[in-house]
Amino acid sequence: MVVQTRGRHKESPLRPPGAQPPPPQAAGAPQPGASPGSGRGLPQKQPGRQLSCGAGAMRKGGTGRKGTKSEPQKPCRPLAQRVRELLGLGQEGTLRGWRRGLQVFIEEKGAFIVRADSKIWFIFILAAFAGILHWCHITTLFENDRHFSHLSTLEREMVFRTEMGLYYSYFKTIVEAPSFWYGMWMIMNDKLTEYPLVINTLKRFNLYPEVVLASWYRIYTGVMDFIGLQTKTCWTVNRGEGLSPVESCEGLGDPASFYVAVIFLLNGVMMSLFFIYGTYLSGSCLGGLVTVLCYFFNHGECTRVMWTPPLRESFSYPFLVLQMLLLTYILRTPNINRGSLIALCVSNVFFMLPWQFAQFVLLTQIASLFAVYVVGYIDSLKLQKILCAHMASLALCFILMFGNSMLLTSYYAASLAVIWGILELSPKLLKMSRREVSLWAIEGFAWLFGTITLKYLTSLIFGVADDAHISNLLKSKFIGYKDFDTLMYTCAAEFDFMEKETPIRYTKTLLLPVVLVVLGVITMKAIKYIVWVLSQKDLCEREDHFNHGELVYHALQLLAYTVLGILIMRLKLFLTPHLCIMASLVCSKQLFGWLFGKIQPKTLVFAILAIMAIEGSANLQNQWNIMGEFSNLPQEELLEWIKSSTRQDAVFAGAMPTMASVKLSALRPIVNHPHYEDAGLRARTKIVYSMYSRKPAKEVKKELLKLGVNYYILEELWCIRRTKPGCSMPEIWDVEDPANAGKIPLCNLMSKDPRPYFNTVFQNSVYRILKVTRE
Repeated sequence: MVVQTRGRHKESPLRPPGAQPPPPQAAGAPQPGASPGSGRGLPQKQPGRQLSCGAGAMRKGGTGRKGTKSEPQKPCRPLAQRVRELLGLGQEGTLRGWRRGLQVFIEEKGAFIVRADSKIWFIFILAAFAGILHWCHITTLFENDRHFSHLSTLEREMVFRTEMGLYYSYFKTIVEAPSFWYGMWMIMNDKLTEYPLVINTLKRFNLYPEVVLASWYRIYTGVMDFIGLQTKTCWTVNRGEGLSPVESCEGLGDPASFYVAVIFLLNGVMMSLFFIYGTYLSGSCLGGLVTVLCYFFNHGECTRVMWTPPLRESFSYPFLVLQMLLLTYILRTPNINRGSLIALCVSNVFFMLPWQFAQFVLLTQIASLFAVYVVGYIDSLKLQKILCAHMASLALCFILMFGNSMLLTSYYAASLAVIWGILELSPKLLKMSRREVSLWAIEGFAWLFGTITLKYLTSLIFGVADDAHISNLLKSKFIGYKDFDTLMYTCAAEFDFMEKETPIRYTKTLLLPVVLVVLGVITMKAIKYIVWVLSQKDLCEREDHFNHGELVYHALQLLAYTVLGILIMRLKLFLTPHLCIMASLVCSKQLFGWLFGKIQPKTLVFAILAIMAIEGSANLQNQWNIMGEFSNLPQEELLEWIKSSTRQDAVFAGAMPTMASVKLSALRPIVNHPHYEDAGLRARTKIVYSMYSRKPAKEVKKELLKLGVNYYILEELWCIRRTKPGCSMPEIWDVEDPANAGKIPLCNLMSKDPRPYFNTVFQNSVYRILKVTRE
């Protein structure tokens, strides 16, 4: 249940009728703030920024100073005298004098704060409303699609297919352990995931979200049990069609419901951050409104959290939004305070810890910031401070991930080191002005060459090959490189090139045209500024020209996300939300002040939103019309048979998605799983998937016995499934094993008669369990 609270904003007290004005201030003393309606007498400089709710509002302040210059010290007065003067008692000590002094104090210290706070609180209220809307939206979509609240525990676990089930299994392990710390020990000494190896899954699989949620769940249920409050309601659900009834429990006391609810709440908070982000970037509340509505109108292109809650991006991406908001503030602020850098570092940690792919996103961010520095929009000192925050967060993640070598040997880490070296050495080695294009080219080439070289050397030194498939994946995009691991990725739709329909969908909601206009204006202003800089002998008048490095950074970041999204369709989940952020700049007076003098900003913005709503509302309606109810009877039969007919230590092998379900629901050891980022796991999976090759059965059996496999789950559909030409499993194996090309696939032979090397012990319409015979 969501409890909404209504806040009250205190107004500064009005001066009572007949009250005398405050005495004149001494020279050099601060002037009192005016009453809320006057707008006079405020200090000339205020740290921080004010956000207006008008479309054309400009950002103000931003000096970053904590105070003004100190005045010469005056002789110290007795404490009693200073208190009397502060309270306005003077010599008479009357009540009237005290009231007048208190009024002056409030006006000096509180008038500006009250007015600023009222605007900030109004923004926060709108942001909270946007967050609640998104939370309701994704919760409704998930429930409509799966009917999750009426599923049994086993059915809920089957909903979490592939790597989702793998991640959720560790949450389940900690929740069901006798104690939290014993559950931690179990996942750090896991014997089920890659039998017979014992691995630290917290190090390998970015499981901190599951650890945190499991601790919250144990605390929540413990407190509720202590005070005697019921946390879930259970009933029997009759499924019909000759199926046995199941028990279904609803409420936060159910582990799966708690797990999903927290994910949806986090992504509701993410939408609140998007509103604040759009408001701050554009300088107008209307910018936040544009960002949120663009996100909703293109919801299916922005996120998949409503269909696949446990994926790493569901935990990680909200912290990227926070991190980019903080980075925007830092880029706008001339003098960076330590708190901003600490906040940036913490948000980096929360972004990287849940998701192994985060380092590649941060690589594009660092590259964009370096480009902004090269052309002169930010100075080297500010960039070094940002790099320090990134390096500190990388070191923290390395420690928290128990020395995960992939972090230190990543392109991201190499890029940080190379850019730092360039900032230190460039002024000493290259005696050229920052206004020379040749210096820009040299620094850009040094960054690219240095990053690739350092990445290769560190991987060679540490002997890390876990991320080698990323390079091969990029090679496959540009030069058509193929091998088994690469085809396992590129044959999946989410790792293919972006669909041709995606830009069309962007255009129909007017998102792409609006962003192209914004991008064009930023580009023209940036080019004019760079040309002006190159033509000047001194840069004393730089502030009079377009010098908004944060806008140039967002434009470059958009280009980076566009490249990623085009190459790998899954990564449009970064591109589309950033398009929504960029669309907020249609409300920016920095870019469109010349237009706002001719047309009312609100009129323009609401006209754009009205056109967007035509297609956007249809997209939302299509999402709301999705109705379903999860059911997977063949897999349910499979799991029930495994639990009832095999030993607890029986070892299974098979397709990666199915293995995650076997580990989660049957709690049996498996030899392969869907987390394909580890080089050793990729080698194991290749052995397991040789059942779908054209190799001899005897050879396949021999390799399976080396892994200790007792049962193999064969799925006949995998023999014939073909997402596109060249992507059936036998065809993929023809690339890897051309010597056996042309033979009958082994999976076809095993479907007919697996003897003498295997025996069929279970079979239904989808699955066949083959027991590996022992010689």
